[in-house]
Amino acid sequence: NFHGKTLSGIEELSPRWKRAVNTIDNILGEAVGKLYVKKHFKPEAKKRMEILVNNLKDAYRERIEQLDWMSEETRDKALVKLSKFRAKIGYPDKWKDYSGLVIKKDELLHNIKRAVIHNYDREISKLGKPIDRDEWFMTPQTVNAYYNPSMNEVVFPAAILQPPFFNLEADDAVNYGAIGAVIGHEMTHGFDDQGRKSDGDGNLKEWWTDKDAENFKRRSQKLVEQFNRYVAIDTFHINGQFTLGENIADLGGLTIAYHAYQMSLQGKQAPIIDGWTGDQRFFFGWAQIWRRKYRDDELRKRILTDPHSPSSFRVMGPVVNMPEFYAAFNVTDLDTLYIPPDKRVQIW
Repeated sequence: NFHGKTLSGIEELSPRWKRAVNTIDNILGEAVGKLYVKKHFKPEAKKRMEILVNNLKDAYRERIEQLDWMSEETRDKALVKLSKFRAKIGYPDKWKDYSGLVIKKDELLHNIKRAVIHNYDREISKLGKPIDRDEWFMTPQTVNAYYNPSMNEVVFPAAILQPPFFNLEADDAVNYGAIGAVIGHEMTHGFDDQGRKSDGDGNLKEWWTDKDAENFKRRSQKLVEQFNRYVAIDTFHINGQFTLGENIADLGGLTIAYHAYQMSLQGKQAPIIDGWTGDQRFFFGWAQIWRRKYRDDELRKRILTDPHSPSSFRVMGPVVNMPEFYAAFNVTDLDTLYIPPDKRVQIW
């Protein structure tokens, strides 16, 4: 079709079995998720994630307390919002009920129709009732994560808790640089250019002083200008304003993850593994999760439509603003990725 072939450069239809799996995934998401979790999600992975999330929250708290551009009034409210963050990990505590849905063999079209009606009726039944704060809006088998501003919650489905994002066998440096930065990314969405407009209870509310809001906008503008200078392909520049929220989340997330990693060491020296220091492995973990290869047409489309920067710029965009990166790899003013200290951006 036009979207897949012309805009994205996909040369052929995906195999029939993949389309069948996607259909089932779309209409019976949590039923599939329940099977996925039972087979692929280890309890120890959830426990490790809970530790990581708590460590990231502690690191975020310290960072907020140390910010020199934020007043005490706004800082106190930011800390309250952070304290109300809720993390959902792996799978929902309460699964959606599909017992009323009739599925019959050899009735694909009717099965889909009945499933669509069943899911629609479930949504309609919510009208006039209290919000279910335990509900998930992403299935466990989805390789993604999200921040919900109206609930002030971060959600990490089971499927993202696998390599390259998370590895039970990997050392802390790699996991903090990978899934730790993703956790920090989602947390930072609560304090990005849009998330900062909601309070700890998810209500749209202006809780910043005018001066602090201006300081935030000034620092954010430096990040906009920084990304505007990146050329992704041909004459296509990254749109720094369009991608601002995600760029703030990447920079904040990686910064907080690094701080949490250092806290986890408790003053001890990280071991050298395969000749690499802990700090170097941390940044390798970050780079690994964004390894991608785009067709040219797909890259052009993403620049115009995706609020995330292309993957290579997600990797280097934050690190060039972190002094720890320069120290880890001995980056000097002779290197391509060098940015003078006064040009670097720090928000969170």
